Amino acid sequence: MEFDYDYFVIGAGSGGVRSSRIASQLGAKVAVAEEAFMGGTCVNVGCVPKKLLVYASHFMEDFHLAAGYGWNVDGVKLDWQKLINNKNKEIERLNGIYKGILERANVEVIAERAVVTGPNEVQCGDKKYTAKYILVATGARPTIPEFPGSEHVITSNEMFFLEEVPKRFLVVGGGYIGVEFAGIMNGLGAETTLSYRRDLFLRGFDISMREFIRDEMTRKGINLKFESNVESITKTDAGLEVKYKEGETEVYDQVLYATGRHPNVQGLGLETAGVDMAPNGAVLVDDKFKTSCPSIYAVGDVINRVQLTPVALAEGMFVAHDLFGEGFREVDYNLIPTAIFSQPEMATVGLTEGEAKEKFGEDIKVYFGSFRPMKLVLTDSEERTMVKMVVRVSTNEVLGVHMGGIYSGEIIQGMAVALKAGAKKEDFDRTIGIHPTSAEEFVTMRD
Repeated sequence: MEFDYDYFVIGAGSGGVRSSRIASQLGAKVAVAEEAFMGGTCVNVGCVPKKLLVYASHFMEDFHLAAGYGWNVDGVKLDWQKLINNKNKEIERLNGIYKGILERANVEVIAERAVVTGPNEVQCGDKKYTAKYILVATGARPTIPEFPGSEHVITSNEMFFLEEVPKRFLVVGGGYIGVEFAGIMNGLGAETTLSYRRDLFLRGFDISMREFIRDEMTRKGINLKFESNVESITKTDAGLEVKYKEGETEVYDQVLYATGRHPNVQGLGLETAGVDMAPNGAVLVDDKFKTSCPSIYAVGDVINRVQLTPVALAEGMFVAHDLFGEGFREVDYNLIPTAIFSQPEMATVGLTEGEAKEKFGEDIKVYFGSFRPMKLVLTDSEERTMVKMVVRVSTNEVLGVHMGGIYSGEIIQGMAVALKAGAKKEDFDRTIGIHPTSAEEFVTMRD
């Protein structure tokens, strides 16, 4: 059978762009359909603009700390609109880069919404295209639970386009997005509250790190409300009146719901091709990312395995090489490093202390350090840094490395390489540190 394309990719996010580019370089005829902006969530309303806002929000604290080093920075103020305009220009630049990557790779870009109409058929607008293989890389979208007044809240998508910094800000949710935006808005000067329904946020991470971030966020003036549940929201002249199930009522100017993301499959037509999906909409795939329909594959957040941009990139690369190349290394979901750009930030790779105990029992040893980073010693800041290493005693294998504090993300990326290479505690012990740095703490921790 003759097809219009060898490979038709739905979604020009990180995974889709990477997979389509590589497939084309391997000789396939490729098209990508994207109804919105190039780069997907990460570039447009995710990790990239979020990190820019994180940088912006740090400056108020940095200006305060500068006094300890002799700088007089009185009278500084934030021009929010200028920040957003500059952010938008950068995102536009990145959109152009992604488009250029595809054009240089001879990938046809179709600026339309794509709907699957059969195992080898896709409709974009009033045109139909056939393809030997179809890749679904449509990502995930933020969702808001239904409750009285839910129409008054926003998601992370809208946070990047606010007209002004709200004076009173509430974020509901205890994952990456909720914790990060709590830090951002607090740093930008908003009176910030985070509400979470459980007893402690950042579920799934090391308990010591979760408690550390809780204590440091509280020290920075963020109001943390744990075991807290919103019952209703009413719009009033004074603002958004939030009634909690626990009985209290508070008024805010903006409410962000960061309570989860769901696979973006609505109206995609996958059921017409017999593609199986989980109850939450996640596309079910095998170890080669093939769906129940042999000609359709899926990668990235839409399969709901690990919702991280670098993971989507790795998955997209695997599919392209597997279909059009000579095969490629399988995606290894072990020892995936990750960072939360909370304030202070936190990063981690490997097993938590709890996971290690569950797997190896008493055959583990935990090394721990907490200190005031050198950058702050001339200031009145009491912020601390925490480092933690989990080791299996019988083999001396380093099972997990965790850090909270300045530069955690940059440092843990290097730790991830070491763990991936099978580093043992003795390797850390015999490594000479770089002084004075926070990173050297990982090679000086002893019994």
